[in-house]
Amino acid sequence: MKIQSHKTERIHSLDSLRAIMMLLGLVIHSAITYGVWDYGSSWPLKDVVATHISNDFIGSFVHAFRMQIFFVVAGFFGAMLFYERQPLKMVKNRVSRIVFPFIVFLFLLWPTIIILSTYTNLSMQEVPNALESAAAGFSTLGAFIPERTFHLWFLYYLALITFFSVAIGLVLKKLPVVSGQISNAFSWVIQKPILKLVVFSALMCIVYAIMGTSSVSTSLSFVPDLNTFLYYTFFYFIGWVLFKSKHLLDTMMQYDWIYTILGITLFTVHFFINDTLSYEMGILMKSVMVWAFIFGITGLFIRFGSNHSSKMRYISDSSYWVYLIHLSLTLVIPSFIADWPLPATFKFLFVLISTGVICFTTYHYLVRGTFIGKFLNGRKYTRKLSDIKKAEETSKLKLALDK
Repeated sequence: MKIQSHKTERIHSLDSLRAIMMLLGLVIHSAITYGVWDYGSSWPLKDVVATHISNDFIGSFVHAFRMQIFFVVAGFFGAMLFYERQPLKMVKNRVSRIVFPFIVFLFLLWPTIIILSTYTNLSMQEVPNALESAAAGFSTLGAFIPERTFHLWFLYYLALITFFSVAIGLVLKKLPVVSGQISNAFSWVIQKPILKLVVFSALMCIVYAIMGTSSVSTSLSFVPDLNTFLYYTFFYFIGWVLFKSKHLLDTMMQYDWIYTILGITLFTVHFFINDTLSYEMGILMKSVMVWAFIFGITGLFIRFGSNHSSKMRYISDSSYWVYLIHLSLTLVIPSFIADWPLPATFKFLFVLISTGVICFTTYHYLVRGTFIGKFLNGRKYTRKLSDIKKAEETSKLKLALDK
């Protein structure tokens, strides 16, 4: 398929989908403190007096599709930059939007995350002078050098996968016949509701077989983990190829509700019987489940979110900042309510809501119209929703004139 020379109009549905997937991180990190499962060093907080399996269910449910969908959408927009702004401009854009924020916020958040997580753990154990003890580890300059990526791991791998995709994209530009065949085959499959689930689930099973595991743990190390890289590169490349078939995005609405319900059903069954499943049955269920979620949820966003919404655009603009700073809040707020005689579900909701309020408030007053907003999103934005609508109308007019 020949890619048009003019810029693609803003695809509100995918823009919103990407933002919501980022924001769902708040749900995971608010819930698992009040879950029954032991998450080990990946999440050491546990409010032992308020736990419930429902919070493990919520965290696992979101984890089953969130980053997979995010990387599909990231691949789509990555291809858009590659083909419409040229590779060099894409690289410059990704360095400024991904690499620089990753480095800056990693150094800014590292001491905050360590201190607050330690403080909350100590305070829940009723250790005296918990804050002083938590901060004691940062008495030397070397302690401020980050040792892990924490929740910014996705930016780390997104950067690696982006640069890898540019190299592959440049090779495929030299092989137009191969590129065309891949695009044509993809376009043919994506239009067939049942076949696409079978094909992409089968490909997913192959990826699992190559990795030799039925699950991919989030790698927080600076040393790239091959399985993490391979797993998310697969979804990114599917999104990349999807861009070349963007005229078929509306086909995602076929069976979107059925796919979503199928994904929920498979997840629920897998959640409760996972320990009894064989390796082969486990990867089969997870493969079908993740693609049912991807097709279903993407289709629902295209069905209901394709029109411009000032409120949704505001949320999309804010999602980057909210995701960057939310972890520190979900780590410390549980310490303030540890003694509250509330069920686990209410504590989870309190952490989620209060974290969201603080994140969006700080975004509105400290980020959106400031140099921080420009650093994260490439420009400063107005705080008025009415101005967002006017800006969208101006953008559409400009695109129309460019054509």
